[in-house]
Amino acid sequence: MDDKQIIASRIALELNDGDLVNLGIGIPTLVANYVPEDKKVIFQSENGIIGLGPDKGEDNQIVNAGGMKASINRGGAFIDSATSFTFIRGGHIDMTVLGALEVDQEGSIASWIIPGKLVPGMGGAMDLVTGAKKVIIAMRHTNRGEVKILKKCRLPLTAYKQANLIVTEMAVMRVEEDGLHLLEVNPQYSIEDVVKVTEAELIIGEVLAMKGIE
Repeated sequence: MDDKQIIASRIALELNDGDLVNLGIGIPTLVANYVPEDKKVIFQSENGIIGLGPDKGEDNQIVNAGGMKASINRGGAFIDSATSFTFIRGGHIDMTVLGALEVDQEGSIASWIIPGKLVPGMGGAMDLVTGAKKVIIAMRHTNRGEVKILKKCRLPLTAYKQANLIVTEMAVMRVEEDGLHLLEVNPQYSIEDVVKVTEAELIIGEVLAMKGIE
């Protein structure tokens, strides 16, 4: 498994039967590939789909919020943008999985400005991070060795103290009131390896081997 697959397969274990889940673009979209067959999870896309399905190679003109080809599952529905964001802002989304450029030990998230590059903005993330019941950050642990899990985000924030769980290819960390707890470490790495590339102060108690890795 490559880094993206490790992250996606671990996050899939967080999904519960019957959950209504929003997946951001990039690594988060891979989570749908690892949902256990015995779980019935419904995916929502903020561009107006309930029951989003994978790309089946059909010429159906259906795309997800990231503009990638997709499908709609049996029983799914197309809805207008106002209704779609009512689901999000009304607190009806059980979980959202989003990428991030930076996240800090308080759970603040920065995801919409890439220094030196022109990007379209934060999109629906600003609604999702406050509307979803659980916010999971899916991202590589570093940007080519540059730390991304910080004491305080340096880039402009998408949200202040909204992340609940951070999953990287190296570790799983949970944000709590007293700080950032290191829960699991990929067996390919040691706890010291994780600490070395993490600026945030990690609270380290019992640390398990990272789940979901084949």
